[in-house]
Amino acid sequence: MKHNFIPLEKQSKRKQKEYHAIQRRDWGNINPVTRKADNAKVYNRKKSKQRWSEYEPCLDFFLVY
Repeated sequence: MKHNFIPLEKQSKRKQKEYHAIQRRDWGNINPVTRKADNAKVYNRKKSKQRWSEYEPCLDFFLVY
């Protein structure tokens, strides 16, 4: 049996809703979360902690005889 094509506008509201729900399910490789770049002029407390935690004093200067 051949299925006839019915335009979306002529389908029932329920069928239109199902169609649009299927279209919204998968974003593919796109991340839907909007992102913005951080302002470089603003003080960032977390960024400053990272720098100090990576800092390790060199022990070459503390020679004991």
